[in-house]
Amino acid sequence: MSRLDRSLIASLSAFQGLTSAELDRMVSQARSLRIARNRAVFEQEQDAHSFFLLLDGHIRVVKSTAEGGEVTVRYIGPGELMGIATALGRTTYPASAIAAVDCVVLAWPSTLWSEFASAYPSFGASTYQTVGNRLQDAHTRVVEMSTEHVDRRVAHALLKLVNQTGRKTEEGLMIDFPISRQDIAEMTGTTLHTVSRLMSAWEGKGLVRSGRQKVTVVEPHRLLMLAEGRAQKT
Repeated sequence: MSRLDRSLIASLSAFQGLTSAELDRMVSQARSLRIARNRAVFEQEQDAHSFFLLLDGHIRVVKSTAEGGEVTVRYIGPGELMGIATALGRTTYPASAIAAVDCVVLAWPSTLWSEFASAYPSFGASTYQTVGNRLQDAHTRVVEMSTEHVDRRVAHALLKLVNQTGRKTEEGLMIDFPISRQDIAEMTGTTLHTVSRLMSAWEGKGLVRSGRQKVTVVEPHRLLMLAEGRAQKT
């Protein structure tokens, strides 16, 4: 296997402030993995043997429920760390990470995380910030599901995905990975029927366009007004 180069990670926020020698040391202890679409990088409750950095692609984080269902918790984009169970004080993964498209990741043994966090304080601080941001996102979702109408929740979810991954097209900002209406339903704690009804209504109003696992936000400002409760409900 060819040697990994520090340029893979040097520009990423988690590794800012590290010297070239430190970057070389970190990347030399990583493995590069290709994960095919719909395959798991790791699975919920599996022993947390490794932590990962997504280099290319998009990852869907899925939580299984006690009733046997699945909830899409979030999507992870290039440059983000994942599987950092050790930072949460866990020995198993709290959720599954599924490749939404073909992905490339770097993997380190979990035993190295505390060593890296101690030797490279900026890396440790960035990791804890990532954990904190995700916990805050989870809290925000709980509040949304408890207090917001479903149309606002779905609008918020689409806008978040566009902010993460939106790619400009002639029609608008396209979510740059395959996403189904069922995925959106899982993200927002509602049903496929409800999401289909909303999306059809919004298409009729020119807010969005959707096709086979593709969603484009045509009028992001109008969708934001709806998400914030400043537009007439559908």
